Amino acid sequence: MKPTKEQHRKFGRFHLVDPDELEGMDEFAEWLEALLHNPCSVWEEDGDEFLIEIRKLVARVNGLKIQIYANEHPPPHFHVKSPNVDASFSIESCEKLEGNIESQDYRKIRFWHKKAKPLLIKAWDETRPTECTVGPYKGT
Repeated sequence: MKPTKEQHRKFGRFHLVDPDELEGMDEFAEWLEALLHNPCSVWEEDGDEFLIEIRKLVARVNGLKIQIYANEHPPPHFHVKSPNVDASFSIESCEKLEGNIESQDYRKIRFWHKKAKPLLIKAWDETRPTECTVGPYKGT
C-alpha cells in the first residue's frame, strides 16, 4: 500500500509525495521545503528528471540509525550509527569496511544482519540511480 500524503508528512518524508497529489500553494511550498531539507537529489537522464534519495534511512530507533547512500562505492554496504557505533558493513557478508565498533557490538550486528539482509538488499536496490557505478545488488 502506498503511503498517504499525511503519512509522509507525519514521518518527515514529505519530499516523497507525488506532486500530482498536492493541493494549493501551501502544499507546494511545503514540498519545496522538504526537497531542500531532506536527503534527496534531482537526477536527469535522457532529458527526464527524477528524484532520488541520496541516502535511505533504513531504520531509526532512539539513537540508532541504519542508512544506505545512493551513488556509493563498491561493495554494496550499509552504515550503522549510534552512540557506540559509527561504521559501515558489507551487505553480502557483514564484514566491517570502516569505522569504529567494539567486538561485542559487532557480534550483535552480524547476528542481526543474518535476518535483515533481504531488507538491506531491497533498500540498496531502491536507492541506485542509473549512473551508480556499483548498480543493484548482485550477491555472490
